[in-house]
Amino acid sequence: MDNLKKGINKMKNQKEEIRQDILDKLDNNYIDTYACDLHHELCNTDYFIIGTYKAKQFLGADTFEIIEMIKEYEQNNFGEVSTDFSDAEKVANMFAYIVGEEILNESNHLNEVWNDELNEKDIKTIRKELK
Repeated sequence: MDNLKKGINKMKNQKEEIRQDILDKLDNNYIDTYACDLHHELCNTDYFIIGTYKAKQFLGADTFEIIEMIKEYEQNNFGEVSTDFSDAEKVANMFAYIVGEEILNESNHLNEVWNDELNEKDIKTIRKELK
């Protein structure tokens, strides 16, 4: 996991784009969503990037480091690697999924209400912590 964390810290521009995407999505109202489902709702029910060209632009010079991070993450969490690394969209979206998890882990409030349905105050607090 050390390589995973090191890689995420190295790729500040991509991470900030993912953070902004999460903040924008939080504006879409996730009230009544269970806190434990928020990562899934924000990072797994909609694509972060659509289009091969956009995905390649997003990945840029960090593509191979991102692929390595994905491999490590999937092996550690799922026991196997399943992302199709020949598809830039899939690589970019899986990277956004991983970084999204890291970003949401920055919210103490989200952890405090983990088993609860989120209300408007929760969303505002989470959003504030993630800015």
